Amino acid sequence: MASLIAETLPLGSGVRILKVDANGLCALEKPEGVLSHPNRPKDRGRSLLGANYDSSDESYLIGGEGKSERVWLLNRLDSAASGLILIALNADVAKAVRSAFRLREVRKVYQALVFGHARVARQNWVDRMNVKGEGNSVRAVDSGRLKAETDMKRLRLIPGPPALSLLELQPHTGRTHQLRFQCGKHGMPIVGDQTYGDFRANREFGRRTGLKRLFLHSSEILFEYRLPDRVFRFSARSPVPLDFGSSGR
Repeated sequence: MASLIAETLPLGSGVRILKVDANGLCALEKPEGVLSHPNRPKDRGRSLLGANYDSSDESYLIGGEGKSERVWLLNRLDSAASGLILIALNADVAKAVRSAFRLREVRKVYQALVFGHARVARQNWVDRMNVKGEGNSVRAVDSGRLKAETDMKRLRLIPGPPALSLLELQPHTGRTHQLRFQCGKHGMPIVGDQTYGDFRANREFGRRTGLKRLFLHSSEILFEYRLPDRVFRFSARSPVPLDFGSSGR
């Protein structure tokens, strides 16, 4: 039943359903350029779902007046990033999964293409940061009281020019723009990052390859969530876009 309901969702442009469990927990895949939720009414056309959004409980309202059903947004991705994003068709499931996120029981894996060669195969990054602004003007800044921790694993070195590395990133904290900020801070800005990146390198990369996007992709998610009757395990994977492979040409 849950999968049939999910199939009626007004998916945004390029958004597709990857997995739906029996409780109505859905893993969606979004392309770059799609908003996790609309910040303004005019953003509906480029959001995850083509529906009104209630920021008070972070849910989409599906259907007409008086007949709307709620679909809860469980995590967010920057509009410039691509990959996995979770929604729930059931309020109890939404509460349970949000609890798992809050308790840091969710394993999230990203892949990022960065400028430069990672000198070590693995590294644990622990930084301090702060977040200023809101909406479209939000920005992470160096130093501050917020701990940002990420495990970095080097997957591949690309000789270039330009020299590139494909990294696997597993964040243990969920700060706004955390991965983009930390990659830049550690001397390996993500290709195509227009906020924390190397702007000159971005322009040259775009000229050489014709590719203009943020090369950050949410590729894997794994966790357990608890309902009154039992514990459920959920996992989903999203393949890395072809652009990541063609970038080394």
